[in-house]
Amino acid sequence: MSDLINNREHRQELLKEVIKELHEGKSVQEVKDKFASVIEGTSPVEISQMEVALVKEGLPIEEIQYLCDVHAEVFKGTLEEIHHPDQVPGHPVFTFKKENEAITKLIDEDLKAHLDLFIKDDSKQNIIRLIGSINLLWDIDKHYSRKENLVFPYLEKYGVTAPPKVMWGVDDEVRAKLKDIKLSLKNYTGNKAKLAEDINKATHQIKEMIFKEESILFPMALETLTEDEWISIYHDSDEIGFAIISPEKEWKLKRVDLVKEEKESISKDGAIRFETGILTHKELNLLLNNIPGDFTFVDKDNIVKYFSNSKDRFFARTKAIIGRTVENCHPPASVHVVESIVNDFKSGKKDKESFWISMGDKFVLIQYFAIRDENGDYIGTLEFSQDVSEIRSLEGEKRLL
Repeated sequence: MSDLINNREHRQELLKEVIKELHEGKSVQEVKDKFASVIEGTSPVEISQMEVALVKEGLPIEEIQYLCDVHAEVFKGTLEEIHHPDQVPGHPVFTFKKENEAITKLIDEDLKAHLDLFIKDDSKQNIIRLIGSINLLWDIDKHYSRKENLVFPYLEKYGVTAPPKVMWGVDDEVRAKLKDIKLSLKNYTGNKAKLAEDINKATHQIKEMIFKEESILFPMALETLTEDEWISIYHDSDEIGFAIISPEKEWKLKRVDLVKEEKESISKDGAIRFETGILTHKELNLLLNNIPGDFTFVDKDNIVKYFSNSKDRFFARTKAIIGRTVENCHPPASVHVVESIVNDFKSGKKDKESFWISMGDKFVLIQYFAIRDENGDYIGTLEFSQDVSEIRSLEGEKRLL
């Protein structure tokens, strides 16, 4: 066993040397020939470990991203031979692969045909056809978003961080290129050759990402994620959507439900389970008290059930109001307003109401929201107040720190 571990560590070091020598300027062929015997049998997990090791040694993610296309080419011959378990229709990986087939077909057939027409004749009609193909290709954003927001978090949970960061960076490059291409086509000024070159570069990068997904990401994810995690990914996929195609059929889950503990609202350690996550009592309390603003919840019987305890409250609240009727918590002069809002919420006449007032140097927005359950039945009213002075003064855009 120690020999096996030592051999794996030795190969890991040699694999890291592959990337470093590429970084120093050696050609792909030089490196590939030199390390052919080492590369043979390399698994996606080892490549992931290699990238993590490089990051830990101080190599910026951007550097690995820059080399991503190159080292994928180095490992391509070996990785294509790695056995992929058969996937049943509906499984998230099966759907990802079907999307990749549809994306490849779109590039090789529809987009290529329209690009050829555009190169021969950049008429308005051919530009419109090409824009249509680019718009359809933009559907890849859903494919990338599911990968980034559903698969990557689970990989990161197991310490697999470098490959997701690298891939996300490349995904964003593809998105940026497609946006620029679409803008250039809409504002076309005759730069036909440049546009064609940009489209070819973008589609090449998309195909390279398809290879990386199917040869590195998907096998690694299948080795790493549990069945419960794939079930969660499957159920959450609809919210983001699918690229070009829709799943052929539902996934015949081996187990329809998650484990019993996941069905329970409170776990053994006291954590509270919600539809979209799990929070401990401490985390939930701190989260509610640090939301910028303050809020109060009144149940369907007009009883005050909760108020946040933020440090900068606008209106005085004490624990004595818990259990009191909302009518008794307001001055007589404003009780009729509160009663009117609640009655409108209960009857379904309204779902929200807003007021705004000046309080010294603050401009406070006070909002009331009707809280209803999945059947539309009234559960209570949420009052939320916040200082929107800074929000009102915003102009332009701020995209970076």
